[in-house]
Amino acid sequence: MKPLIIFGLGDIAQIAKYYFETDSEYTPVAFTVESAYMSNDTFEELPVLPFESISETYKPGEVDVFIAVSYADMNRLRERIFHSIKKKGYTLASYISSACTYRSQFPPGENAFIFEDNTIQPFVRIGDNVTLWSGNHIGHHSTIASHNFVSSHVVISGHCQINSHCFLGVNATLAHKVELAKGTLLGAGVVISKNTEENGVYVAARPTKLPKKSSDIKL
Repeated sequence: MKPLIIFGLGDIAQIAKYYFETDSEYTPVAFTVESAYMSNDTFEELPVLPFESISETYKPGEVDVFIAVSYADMNRLRERIFHSIKKKGYTLASYISSACTYRSQFPPGENAFIFEDNTIQPFVRIGDNVTLWSGNHIGHHSTIASHNFVSSHVVISGHCQINSHCFLGVNATLAHKVELAKGTLLGAGVVISKNTEENGVYVAARPTKLPKKSSDIKL
């Protein structure tokens, strides 16, 4: 078992610890954050180390690091941390669920977080620092560039291109050969059939409330 330090102290860090402990070759040994964000010395029964002096406790080569941080600032926060860890000389771990169907012959990049029930078809390419929450379909020959976040039950059809710093909301759908420009934000349930514009925000139509009660409808 390889020792692992998890960067983060929120829900995603707690979830990462659970997955790495129960379904990987890693053993989490500590958490870390920048000292300005340290509120406790322990988290989830493990020590919390100040990131600035992390090498005083664990040197590069002795331990790998995983970034368990959200899509804040369209994944740019996670990108900044990614480069900071690489600059210190640490190897970044990836997690691929054993309950994921990974059929691509190309492994993902560093710091991948791929949850259960993802279907990743042949010829898919996934860059660094990509999160695929549970239950997504990533179609054949599609590419997901670095520093992206795909939430749950997203459908990415074949031959799609997801450029960096995108966020794909729950149940978003991309048609065949669609390209998401850098910084695209897709709201929940949106259907994208054409290429997007850089930093564009796309949302689905709002639901319509009918002037009747559910008890009046015969199902």
